[in-house]
Amino acid sequence: MSLILYQRDDCHLCDLALAVLAAVRAPEFDSVFIDDDAALEARYGLRVPVLRNEATGAELDWPFDVTRLQSWLQPG
Repeated sequence: MSLILYQRDDCHLCDLALAVLAAVRAPEFDSVFIDDDAALEARYGLRVPVLRNEATGAELDWPFDVTRLQSWLQPG
């Protein structure tokens, strides 16, 4: 599973999302900071943090908790 967490610098909600990812022991993921990318800013600016599954294109917008993230990570 190829995951990307879209986030911003100095983002409290992003810190909370990282804590949920750690609590779930999510698979490895890449962090992409949208601050200096106009296209990513336009797509994710009001939505961050957003977790994206690159294989399926599925996206999970904040807010999410442990239960919601575990369900989202399940195959199928």
